[in-house]
Amino acid sequence: MFTRQRPEAQTRPQEARARFRGGLVATTSGWSHGYVQANLVSVPSHHAISLRRFAVRNPRACPLLDVVAPGHYWTDLAFGADLRRDLPAYRVWRKGELVAERTDVADLWRPDLVTFLTGCTFTFEPFLERAGIPLRHLEQGVNVPMYRTSLKCLGARRFRGPVVVSMRPMPAAMVDHAAAVTADMPYAHGAPVHIGRPGAIGIRDLDRPDFGDPVRLHEGDVPVFWACGVTLQEAVVKAKLPFAITHAPGHMLITDRRTKTGGTGEIRLIR
Repeated sequence: MFTRQRPEAQTRPQEARARFRGGLVATTSGWSHGYVQANLVSVPSHHAISLRRFAVRNPRACPLLDVVAPGHYWTDLAFGADLRRDLPAYRVWRKGELVAERTDVADLWRPDLVTFLTGCTFTFEPFLERAGIPLRHLEQGVNVPMYRTSLKCLGARRFRGPVVVSMRPMPAAMVDHAAAVTADMPYAHGAPVHIGRPGAIGIRDLDRPDFGDPVRLHEGDVPVFWACGVTLQEAVVKAKLPFAITHAPGHMLITDRRTKTGGTGEIRLIR
């Protein structure tokens, strides 16, 4: 179904999670083609209702896949997964300050933590590759660049902040097709939120992303921006909660949920 140029593309989700649990740190773009990837944010339960409201109000940036009950560290999206250990890297926050980046947060897990899993654009990248659309960050061996924008989310109590976007440059002739492919995947952020001029959405310098790595554009490339799950993380950071755990940008949970293209071309999530 997909072009498999890298060994990671063929790695089954359970194997990938086991490797990350064993200490491998790697961005998950290009891993486990055909499977849904997810962002992770864990917050104390008394903030969970407001954070869920924030996600529901901003579905393009925060497409909810699962909300895990307080204290639980497992999900129906990934059989046998341990949400405390099976992502390549986590970030730990106290009062809005990053206090640690770790590969395992089991010793920090609390019985009141509610975990939100939201969709990720890494899910649709294999479909772009299959369509012949280049992914410059994979070509260059770096994490996808992500930027805070001047686009504002709808707030929910103390949760508010900007839309964060990921950027994938591509030849101008391929932009419309890329937009059509990803529009059929709302659980992975759907169609781009902006194409072209970075300054129009408050991005001053493409070479200085807020998260991830800069990517070199080829001649004729156009920057294409999709809403990014780091948006939810940013809202939590700005809320200055006393404690929170998130994934490190680009280091996702690889789930067991498959994607499939229907007869009409629509790309569906297989539950």
